[in-house]
Amino acid sequence: MTRSHLFASLPIDRDEAWRERAGAGEFPIASAKRMYISSAGEVLLGDIDIDIEPTLRLWLGSIDAQPVVVDVIDLARDAALGDATWVDLRLAARSLDERDAGIAAYGRALMHWHEKHRFCGVCGAPTDILAGGHRRHCAACGTLQFPRIDPAIITLVEYEGRCLLGRQSSWPDKRYSVLAGFVEPGESLEDAVRREVFEEAGVRVDACSYHSSQPWPFPSSLMLGFTATTSSAELRIGEELQHALWVSPEELDVAVRAGEIKLPPRVSLSNALIADWFEARTGHPLPT
Repeated sequence: MTRSHLFASLPIDRDEAWRERAGAGEFPIASAKRMYISSAGEVLLGDIDIDIEPTLRLWLGSIDAQPVVVDVIDLARDAALGDATWVDLRLAARSLDERDAGIAAYGRALMHWHEKHRFCGVCGAPTDILAGGHRRHCAACGTLQFPRIDPAIITLVEYEGRCLLGRQSSWPDKRYSVLAGFVEPGESLEDAVRREVFEEAGVRVDACSYHSSQPWPFPSSLMLGFTATTSSAELRIGEELQHALWVSPEELDVAVRAGEIKLPPRVSLSNALIADWFEARTGHPLPT
């Protein structure tokens, strides 16, 4: 299935040679499409009147030949902002268009990588930024570091027309979602689906199919969506879940409308998996 999600629809040219030129100062900042994020991962929205030196400048690439830059502002971010305000990206995404949401997500994930790699993992020396923010280099031992993401699977499991939903104790009251977890080293995506579903709910997956993916910069994941089937509805809830249940489309419709089940935000792949399953079996959109 091909589906476009928020943060995934960014028509940006990620040319490596362009990044080298940008990092060398070849492009004037005045010509760039600029966005600002804070060191806490917030996005600056509104009429921007900002004159604060960025702690980190990230040259992401170009869109229609225009440079795209994200400036990271440190905790002194509340000075000289005019009518602009800092908003958490999850909330800001509701008012940003798809392009700007994608730029902000890209910048936020890259910023997080920089925060975690200021020092060399081999010798401990400070590292320098190269390629417009897409590499870090250790002058002491020569080690190069490149941005990393954390792959995670997220899976809607179905048994005889019902889907499996679970909730963690830390989530908002009545919030349920499909099951998810990080992929481990040496593990295929399919094996990660089988392992996570069994660990969290005690359910053996018979088969799974790829659905779609979504960059999820909270802080730096790539969510890989699957649908799966099982031949047994027996549940053995693991330590990660507070509760899990099987629910039919009709039961889900009633529960969501009554406020008994609250689904994940509509910007998320988890919501898309549930919405696609619901509409395929009822012919109607998922209630909100």
